Amino acid sequence: MKHISVMFKPASSLCNLRCRYCFYAEVSDSREIHSFGVMERKTAGRILKNVFSGLDPGDALHLAFQGGEPAIAGLDFFRDFVSEVRRLQGKTTVTFALQTNGMLLDEDWCQFLRENQFLVGLSLDAMQDIHDMNRVDASGRGTYARVRAVRELLEKHGVDCNILTVLTNALARHPQKVWKWLCREDIRYVQFIPCLGEMDGSASRYSLTPERFASFYTQLFRLWSADFEKGHYRSIKLFDDLINLLADGSRNACGLTGQCMPQILVESDGSVYPCDFYALDEYRVGNLAQEPLEALYAKAKMTEFRARPTEKPALCRDCPYAPICGGGCPRMRREVCGTPEAKSCGYQMFLQNTLDKMQLYALHERRAR
Repeated sequence: MKHISVMFKPASSLCNLRCRYCFYAEVSDSREIHSFGVMERKTAGRILKNVFSGLDPGDALHLAFQGGEPAIAGLDFFRDFVSEVRRLQGKTTVTFALQTNGMLLDEDWCQFLRENQFLVGLSLDAMQDIHDMNRVDASGRGTYARVRAVRELLEKHGVDCNILTVLTNALARHPQKVWKWLCREDIRYVQFIPCLGEMDGSASRYSLTPERFASFYTQLFRLWSADFEKGHYRSIKLFDDLINLLADGSRNACGLTGQCMPQILVESDGSVYPCDFYALDEYRVGNLAQEPLEALYAKAKMTEFRARPTEKPALCRDCPYAPICGGGCPRMRREVCGTPEAKSCGYQMFLQNTLDKMQLYALHERRAR
């Protein structure tokens, strides 16, 4: 039985916010074509035909939508897209996910998302002052209150919702405040995404540093584990991923052990790339509106991308945690681990302070399965 995941950008890099740290704005600005616009219905139909042609009864297909802001494609686009999926899926199991800033979601959207069992990832940066400073609309206004209201609307309609928070260097100063926010807002599932520097390797005013990564996650883990040991579970994705890795070797995140996993990222014209971070002209694999999915997976460019040499910090050579970390995601390495010549590693410092307890939790998890 195959498990296939395909990520779509149905509105390319179009967005109704002007987030100051947006990595995809830099990616799309680096291409010959900045934005491919909204995906045409006929393109979507051809893509889905080429996805399902290689699937068998019992296979599992996960379809995720990101941007830019994917909701810009419009609710009618999503209705047509899901309708076509239902027509083609047969005995294939299909799940959906939508990553959104929430600005366009209303009652009709929420009803649609609930009816089709979408998992929604909602972008919300924990502390209101930091969110409103970085996640602004086209007029420069902060959006925290509007996103929080959308979260309440999603909950009202029974839509499964996770929170995605960009971990900037400023936010990483405040693990206690972030934990209090998680508890006060009763956020059960959250993923922190390290804020990246520039693609040329230089830092930005927002990008995370390895030292801040280590201090934030170390303190957050202490708060999380104290609550966990009292019987209160709150999902923080990095902790879940590491405990599952230790429990049975599960790799539930690309780059978790330093290796890129096979990915299919589809831009709105059908162009396929091997990674969301590298949706650049030189990494374009082909076009899913013109070629079957299995043919794209087999392309030499896809294999070459995963096997490309990347420079790891010198510390990796003698690091006792190398089997767990492997240098981390190559695109996040400078923000999480450090530069090749770094004297210390953020991920190493974090694991030094937390691994013993994580291994204990992993042992309990393994026994419970």
